[in-house]
Amino acid sequence: MNILFFLIPKNEISYIYEDYTIRQALEKMEYYRYTSIPILSRDGQYKGTITEGDILWALKNWNEVSFVNIENILIKDIKIHRQYEAIDTTKTMDDLIKLIVNQNFVPVTDDRNMFIGIITRKSVIEHLYKKVERSI
Repeated sequence: MNILFFLIPKNEISYIYEDYTIRQALEKMEYYRYTSIPILSRDGQYKGTITEGDILWALKNWNEVSFVNIENILIKDIKIHRQYEAIDTTKTMDDLIKLIVNQNFVPVTDDRNMFIGIITRKSVIEHLYKKVERSI
């Protein structure tokens, strides 16, 4: 099965740019109720995924943090503790399963590392469950 069957396209999800501030990222995450969100460069390349934990650790380690100065701290300056590996469109279901086991979602890129969307763990599990259900 082609992994693109599970793709939620970029225009249907939320993401942030690496030049966003912590405050912008937190506001977007709060609005969409995300605990993690993909980070893109302004030209659309996937740069990583930031989590609430990454932001909390950064705030803990930053000197003199307040809501005023979090508007000056850029996402690209935050250390990401866990890399959400992306998968490209040529990969197989086996490749996807290996990643989705440890990630809530897998970012999908094209052959130029341009972000095109995500595949959620939920969609893969639902598909596999239906497949098992049909075979019973």
